[in-house]
Amino acid sequence: MDLNPELTARIQKLEEKYQAMGQDITSYLDGLLYADYLTYWNYIHLDTLLTLQIPRTSFPDEKIFIMYHQVTELYFRMILHEFEQLAYREKLTPDFFTARVTRINRYFQNLTSSFDIMVDGMEPEQFMKYRMSLLPASGFQSAQYRMIEISSTDFIRLVAKDKRAKYEGVSDIPFEEMFEDIYWKSGATEEATGKPTLTLKQFEQKYRDRLIALAKEYKNRNLLALYRNLPREDRENEQLVLALRQLDVNVNINWPLVHYKSAVRYLQREPEDVAATGGTNWQKYLPPRFQKRIFYPGLWSAEELDNWGKQWVESVVRNKR
Repeated sequence: MDLNPELTARIQKLEEKYQAMGQDITSYLDGLLYADYLTYWNYIHLDTLLTLQIPRTSFPDEKIFIMYHQVTELYFRMILHEFEQLAYREKLTPDFFTARVTRINRYFQNLTSSFDIMVDGMEPEQFMKYRMSLLPASGFQSAQYRMIEISSTDFIRLVAKDKRAKYEGVSDIPFEEMFEDIYWKSGATEEATGKPTLTLKQFEQKYRDRLIALAKEYKNRNLLALYRNLPREDRENEQLVLALRQLDVNVNINWPLVHYKSAVRYLQREPEDVAATGGTNWQKYLPPRFQKRIFYPGLWSAEELDNWGKQWVESVVRNKR
């Protein structure tokens, strides 16, 4: 049986590919001959995936809570994959930059719009009971979200705003020193004593070194650094600027505030609000007008910076009333 020219050409290309690596094509053809056909469920490890939802209580809605957070972490992994492509792109063009940031924005927009699954999709009575079995775990402990923040901007932009001044204008500040003043620590510190909660202690014990290593790796590879290093005409690309502004809004306004909306629904009580799992101070930690985390301040007007997130928070509280 004669092989058609198209098939012969493909075999020749395969032979060249394997020869270049010192490999024998016939061995790989034997492997292809004996290998089973790929199935969807094996490719995505579906059976394993569906065994990863293990509630700690018998309340049915806890499974929804678990699955939604697992979906969120998968989205975060997709986002970090886009950051990696940008960070290590040899010739970064405005088109590639914009396309990847747009992908990241799309992931965040899907997460934000789907958060009603959490806000409206669980019975408050169930949540208020099974949440007590989750202590001291908290969504605060999502390391991938911290990696997204670190990948997005200069590390100093993540320092608490009331401590940032002592680092500004100073060169070669150790990341370990800035990490001690990172903004998120205030969200897991006991107000009465000023001591870190167990939630924060657990998180830093597991991830501190990894996050600092990432900050060092991305010192000149985070999105702000990449944008700053573009030629001037590329920095003025309208679509890229709009994409970065939207990323700032998605990460630093929309995403924390859907959490704030959820907290208002479930935890705001009279005469005293309910504490979040892990003891995080959600009233001061989540609203962006308090933290003023802004990745790309140079892309915003003075008025926009002054009113960062204010209107959104007021609308949430007003609707609650």
